[in-house]
Amino acid sequence: MVAAASPAVADEKRGDRGVTPGADRLAERGWRDFAGRKVGVLTNPTGVLKDRTHIVDSLVAAGMAPVAVFGPEHGFRGTAQAGGSEGSYTDPRTKVPVYDAYGVTATKLAEMYRKAGLDTVVFDIADIGARFYTYIWSMYTAMVAAVETGASFVVLDRPNPVGGNAYGPMLDPAFASGVGRKPIVQQHGMTAGELAKFFDAEFLPADTGGRRLSKLDVVAVRGWHRDTLFSRTGLDWVPPSPNVPTPQTALVYPGTCLFEGTVLSEGRGTTRPFEMIGMPDLDWRWAEELNKLGLRGVRFRENYFVPTFNKFVGKTCGGVQLHLTDEQAFEPIETAVAMLVTAKRLYPALFAWRPDNFIDKLSGSTRLRTMIDAGAGVAEVTGAWRDELARFRQQRRQHLIYW
Repeated sequence: MVAAASPAVADEKRGDRGVTPGADRLAERGWRDFAGRKVGVLTNPTGVLKDRTHIVDSLVAAGMAPVAVFGPEHGFRGTAQAGGSEGSYTDPRTKVPVYDAYGVTATKLAEMYRKAGLDTVVFDIADIGARFYTYIWSMYTAMVAAVETGASFVVLDRPNPVGGNAYGPMLDPAFASGVGRKPIVQQHGMTAGELAKFFDAEFLPADTGGRRLSKLDVVAVRGWHRDTLFSRTGLDWVPPSPNVPTPQTALVYPGTCLFEGTVLSEGRGTTRPFEMIGMPDLDWRWAEELNKLGLRGVRFRENYFVPTFNKFVGKTCGGVQLHLTDEQAFEPIETAVAMLVTAKRLYPALFAWRPDNFIDKLSGSTRLRTMIDAGAGVAEVTGAWRDELARFRQQRRQHLIYW
């Protein structure tokens, strides 16, 4: 099995061989690393090779058919909306049984493993680098279930599309939920493979009676570096979920997803979710005030839209669209905090948090909400997590694969 990046891979010059995901590295070898294994694959539409063949189809064609596929949020084939899945069924193309793994406990998932008769779990899903994106927590549940059953765990690694920089507040364990189960920062800046190493060492023992995975392999991405955004990888963008249609959506998502915790529309039901933010009766002043701040790598355009689903269906919303002027300089969480602070100041009668305080689960504690409510400015809010962010960056360092 190909494991973490070798020094030769780590030192490879940008562009010499391009960026090659872990799945392609095993496919180049005819998937023979899985010969004799009973493999179950946790994946979705992003689990594709550079020739655009899905890895499950490729495994079947190579005579290495998985014994099972496990679908996360949105499902194996990606047809379900947020908070949904496709259920369990037999895949009509490959005839491989598909199990609905979204929202299940590790105990239930372990039962699925035993029913399928697998001895190896393979994870291949493109993450987008935010704590509240659920795929990394599906991976964590799959890892716990692998410990319970003694299965080996393999991560076919992919680039983090928003780069390798960690930023934002730490999750308070008291606010653990399906959109953040363990204390990591909001923009973790790690690949799924790096997170798997981190989870195995830092969190699994506490949830499994002191045990860790019997075997963890990370098939590293060839040619990727921590400062490489998706637009520089040369890879095709496959939407990891229905509301992340472009690489630019992924770049803004670690910040503007916070608007899910407000009464404002986060742009679901438009062609640019998370890039268009607004609600009825907001006007041009928001864009004007935000542009005065000179935030890095972004400009705001006065914008009007009518959502087709989710919040404010069929109603005209005023607000802003984010236009990225420098993807490398853009800071999504700082930008989102500025948007929240400015919206509350300009529209005190309109701006509000969702009544269930979902913002606390997204941001990881009550701090963001209470500081903004108390009138804190952007620098004060973002400065509040400086120390915990520094600790996380140090904690994760030993688990990093790419530099």
